[in-house]
Amino acid sequence: MRVKRGFKARRRRNKVLKLAKGFRGRRKNCYKRANQAVERALDYSTRDRRRRRREFRTLWITRINASARMNGTTYSRLVAGLTKAGVVLDRKVLADLALFVPADFAAVVKTAQG
Repeated sequence: MRVKRGFKARRRRNKVLKLAKGFRGRRKNCYKRANQAVERALDYSTRDRRRRRREFRTLWITRINASARMNGTTYSRLVAGLTKAGVVLDRKVLADLALFVPADFAAVVKTAQG
C-alpha cells in the first residue's frame, strides 16, 4: 500500500508556501518552484544581513571623513588622534555627531588634534 505521508508533509509544504507568499508566477503556489525560490531568498537574506553592516560602516566613515576635512583634518588622523587621546566613540556616534551636531563634532576634532 502507498504511503502519502499526510499531515506532516502537508505542514512542511505549507510552511514553504507561506514563506513564498508575494512571489510571482508559479513560485508562489507550486511547491517545487516555491521551495527553490524560498531557499535562494533565505540565502540572500543571510548574506545581505552581513553586507548591510559593511555598507553602514562605509557610510559612517564617508560622513566622518567629509566632516573631518571641513574641520581641517582627515579621517585617519582623526581616528588616530582619538585613540591617542583615549576617546572611545564608535563610528556610528561620530557620524551622527558630524551630521546632526557639527559644533560638537568640531569639539571632538579639537580634542583629537590637541
